[in-house]
Amino acid sequence: MRYYVTSPIYYVNDKPHIGHAYTSIACDIIARFQRLSGKEVRFMTGTDEHGQKIQKSAQNADIDPQEFVDKVSENFRELANKTDISYDTFLRTTSENHKKCVKHVWSELVKGGHIYLGKYAGWYSVRDEAFYQESELDENRLAPSGSAVEWVEEPCYFFALSKWQKPLLDFYAANPDFVKPVSRFNEVISFVKSGLQDLAVSRKSITWGIPVPDDEEQVIYVWLDALTCYISSLGIFDKEGSFKEFWPANVHIVGKDILRFHAVYWPAFLMALGLQPPKQIMAHGWWTNEGVKMSKSLNNTIDPMELVKDYSTDYLRYFLFREISFGEDGNFSKESFINRVNNELNNKIGNLCQRVLSFIFNKCEGQLQVDSVNDELFKNANELLGNMQKHMQNFALHLMLEAIINLADQSNKYMEEKAPWTLMKSDRKAAEEALFVLVEVIRYIAISLQPFLPESANKILDQLGVPQDQRKFSCLSENFALRSFKINALPTPVFAKIC
Repeated sequence: MRYYVTSPIYYVNDKPHIGHAYTSIACDIIARFQRLSGKEVRFMTGTDEHGQKIQKSAQNADIDPQEFVDKVSENFRELANKTDISYDTFLRTTSENHKKCVKHVWSELVKGGHIYLGKYAGWYSVRDEAFYQESELDENRLAPSGSAVEWVEEPCYFFALSKWQKPLLDFYAANPDFVKPVSRFNEVISFVKSGLQDLAVSRKSITWGIPVPDDEEQVIYVWLDALTCYISSLGIFDKEGSFKEFWPANVHIVGKDILRFHAVYWPAFLMALGLQPPKQIMAHGWWTNEGVKMSKSLNNTIDPMELVKDYSTDYLRYFLFREISFGEDGNFSKESFINRVNNELNNKIGNLCQRVLSFIFNKCEGQLQVDSVNDELFKNANELLGNMQKHMQNFALHLMLEAIINLADQSNKYMEEKAPWTLMKSDRKAAEEALFVLVEVIRYIAISLQPFLPESANKILDQLGVPQDQRKFSCLSENFALRSFKINALPTPVFAKIC
């Protein structure tokens, strides 16, 4: 079974911020979860490197646009590596393969009668690289995103979006889970029902982009260029090889600000090409900083690289997906960050691992020899994977973490109730059986934590001595229990407390 997950390709007009890290880590959690479930996964991320905004940014920096995007794109690749993103493909829209695919898509749309030459007169946001109708602007003539717009009049090519209104609405009706959360899907449906106008898909006033085939005075609209990445990353558009195996994508993970491009324009482009739309789109919210909207003007954007440097990659990954329901807006608070790490990772999971393994090392000569034990806590551990799979269907990543933390909490209480330090004096076998249950639960917790905290989870599994080939979800069964458990060294804490 195959699974294809994508992040958006990030616009490289500036350095990456916490929102970019959030989206990429979400994709990575999903990709790792599906790999551990035994699926062949393709995970794509990358950078969007064309358009007027980038052309202006390069001009302001007084450097060539290609030199500019080469430099900034590398910042996004570094962020992906620093935050432990297990991508299979890092796509750049300035790559020759991608440009070849975009030109092929354009030619196919022209051949199908979906693109025609006309004249655009209307409002355009450079920041959003998006066209807006007068009715979409607020009283200050700002776009829904809050960005400024400018009046543009120029000859350009149009995609006949208007004729796809009914096919899109029919597709939405047949696929009620196409967009999550449902509130955002309702916004998409309402927008399409209000009527679609043909979409300008080329620009004459800019030069930094992919030239229109047979009309090099025009460049292809940056969003048609960018959205094509999801198929160009699977190989040149030949409907064979990786494309044939992995398309349609299982899920596109996007920020809510770019949902319309993915849930309206992209399916329409694909339908016009005779291709299936993606199976699902998950649109998440935005982050504030200590309750204040982040912006460069306020100088309050959060640099994820600094958080990784000051704390750790796994602490950042944990907080972002434990703090809020994936899909909703969230607030970054340093106090909440520290409390989540100290109260849950350190006090619950870390404390459990350290107490149990240290006790076995010090009081049981570092080993246990126990047959199967029928225990209520072990039954709860056996339900963990099923609960996580159920939550993954809705991308409820915070509930997956909550299930893991709850099991750790139950295990700490079990340790207190069984009190092996006392039980050892009267019934060593019962004490070792209780410790065996705890070791097994720790194994379940660590294997389940891998999508979220890959480095820390594997440190726990290393201390348990779990072989590398027994860390998949299929090993969460009694058949792989550590009945002959042995620990050769005093365990070291995995989750250091933040002081």
